[in-house]
Amino acid sequence: MDSQEVLNMENGEVKGMSNKDGPHLIRNAHTMSSSSLRKRSDPMLLPKVRCRILRQFLSNLQEVILGTKLCLLFPAIPLAVLAKCYQFGRPWIFALSLMGLTPLAERVSFLTEQIAYFTGPTVGGLLNATCGNATELIIALFALHQKKILVLKYSLLGSILSNLLLVLGTSLLCGGLANLKKEQLYDRKQSDVNSLLLLLGLLCHVLPLMFKYAAASTDTFTAISTLQFSRASSILMLTTYLAYLIFQLKTHRQIFESQETSGDPNGNRTDNHWVNPKTKDQLSYPSGFEAEDGDDEKALIGFWSAFSWLVGMTVIIALLSEYVVGTIEAASDSWGVSVSFISIILLPIVGNAAEHAGSIIFAFKNKLDISLGVALGSATQISMFVVPLCVIVAWIMGVNMDLDFSLLETGSLTFAIIITAFTLQDGTSHYMKGVVLSLCYVVIAACFFVHKNPSAHESTTDSLRVVKSATGILTA
Repeated sequence: MDSQEVLNMENGEVKGMSNKDGPHLIRNAHTMSSSSLRKRSDPMLLPKVRCRILRQFLSNLQEVILGTKLCLLFPAIPLAVLAKCYQFGRPWIFALSLMGLTPLAERVSFLTEQIAYFTGPTVGGLLNATCGNATELIIALFALHQKKILVLKYSLLGSILSNLLLVLGTSLLCGGLANLKKEQLYDRKQSDVNSLLLLLGLLCHVLPLMFKYAAASTDTFTAISTLQFSRASSILMLTTYLAYLIFQLKTHRQIFESQETSGDPNGNRTDNHWVNPKTKDQLSYPSGFEAEDGDDEKALIGFWSAFSWLVGMTVIIALLSEYVVGTIEAASDSWGVSVSFISIILLPIVGNAAEHAGSIIFAFKNKLDISLGVALGSATQISMFVVPLCVIVAWIMGVNMDLDFSLLETGSLTFAIIITAFTLQDGTSHYMKGVVLSLCYVVIAACFFVHKNPSAHESTTDSLRVVKSATGILTA
């Protein structure tokens, strides 16, 4: 196999790296979705720089900062810091921080993929699965640290709703309109597994809510039961997610991997076509898993360079997340929009814009397996990993957080999961399914726009006061 010239970022020199000898990464939906927003960087001028350290730094800077189509949003990061230092309006700090988080989320995905080239498919897949929603996790932890439990619950709920209805809906809509003359097919196995996990997570949210209406005891003891059940359920959810990772990365890896070959697990696919097992007709099938070009198959920067940039960007995400959590109430008061609408609708749209755009781009290319992998995979990770992890971390910190997301929020989540499961049950897609999912998201967004909830801080303080009094009575 011919060698291709790539930039060796560890020594700043251009060297040939063969496809056989160089580090590789098994492609999955998340890595391929994030790659759709990347652009080629030209290293022609770098070899002329004589200083090796400077040449290495410039090559890293070119790949990490300028290697994305979202690089125009990077100036929002220093502007947010300046707005904080010079005491600009808090709504401005909130808006600039949100804009700065958008390219950072995409770059974290890129850097974890680069590290995964050197760590092997199992560790690399675990990195991608863990860091896939790093922005949401960091925002949730800062909200937990500031004891803004409602903001935390709203943001995580919004991420699930956004992935299931907005991302998946717009992907199916755009893919259906762009491929009107083709029958769009996808592998149901991955969606079935994710749907089962989402239903299990939904059960753990519904039961604490039912305690409020089924318990005949006082609110104090109901709060105790809800808190204890939520902590036990969170442990079980994390255990289930661990089993899901073993299922995804080890025992049934072929279901979730990007298939570069033409074989289908059921033996019904040939090349880029699907053979109907009943009629034996050959239909156009979106393989969706071929690498876009040879550059996507090899590491662009070295291991330690990628690790250093990943640590630095994680610190910046933590800083901007602190700004977002600290100024969300001020933005709500200034814009006249409820905290629930900002947390459930606005935060997920802006924070995951890069991932959402990648999913839609692959849907345009009739590659629905990637789009479904991004949307359902992110929703599953938040539901079965991020949410229970926050409950356990809150338990360690001495903060009382349960899985009761209130009636309106839990009802919206229930309908979103059920509608999505019904939409994906037949393995085919058309634009009407995208229309229904998108309109469901619009209806839910309108509901939270008109829903005027109390101040997030006041509601959190009241709920904590009830649970603390309950704990005191229990210990007495």
